[in-house]
Amino acid sequence: MSTLELCEKYFETRDVYKLMSLQKDAKEKEIKKAYHKLSLLVHPDRVPEDQKKESTEKFKVLSKIYQVLTDSQKKALYDEQGIIDDDDESEGKLSSWLDLWSKIFKPITEEVINNYEKEYVGSELERTDVKKAYLDGKGCLNYLMNHVPFMKVEDEPRIKVMVEAMIAAEEVPEYKAFTEEPAAKRKKRHNKYAREFEEAQVIKERIRQRQQKKDEEDLEASGGNLQQMILARKNQRESNYNSLMDRLLEKYGDEDDSQTVDFSSFEKKKKSKAKKSARSNPKEKLKSVRAGRVEKAKK
Repeated sequence: MSTLELCEKYFETRDVYKLMSLQKDAKEKEIKKAYHKLSLLVHPDRVPEDQKKESTEKFKVLSKIYQVLTDSQKKALYDEQGIIDDDDESEGKLSSWLDLWSKIFKPITEEVINNYEKEYVGSELERTDVKKAYLDGKGCLNYLMNHVPFMKVEDEPRIKVMVEAMIAAEEVPEYKAFTEEPAAKRKKRHNKYAREFEEAQVIKERIRQRQQKKDEEDLEASGGNLQQMILARKNQRESNYNSLMDRLLEKYGDEDDSQTVDFSSFEKKKKSKAKKSARSNPKEKLKSVRAGRVEKAKK
């Protein structure tokens, strides 16, 4: 499937600006901010195991869209013709998109997530997201749980108060799915959340143990010298980056001008097709009227 087809499948729209909540003339800083916000919601490292497959696909789609909107030629192609170039096979690999993400944003750590959560909870942005999720989900609390960042079962009373205030102020309509939610549905959601929380704790502990083991191995390899271990990691990151640049240069560095996309060629092709059409259909010649006279087809 193409990027736009996947976009429609996972986000119910082919309009990338609508998906990112951006205007067409959005600056790169705004695009980056929108991408960061959405990609955090579907980052493969932040979801339970049973959601990883779909989240990975969503993450890849968002990353592709970010790349298109921050590339002047690719953005022009999409803006003018509604096309996203999907020719590069390497772009389909998750590792490529994770590399891109890690270069744009600082690495995701528990501290980074916790700090972002503190800024987000209770903010105007959270209120906007709650309102949008309430309307899109017709008041379904399960929908709210899945679409409002960081919302947990413990947050339900606070979110309910927020939405009830919106209903009272006539900002949003009253949905029975929200005001009269069946107890069985609420219990099922709470049980599901409890299971996912336990699974997340197990995964978190495994990650901690793996990182601890790696730290011990790195420290042992450096002869017990912590400073050398840090330096070795820094050198490894630089080596990985240089290796990536070398591969890019090897792949694209020797390309000649004939392989470069020239958007002016689209206009030339259109004119060429128009000329051929005029020659094959004499009636078309009469349509080429300029400055009050009929322009003959050139031979």
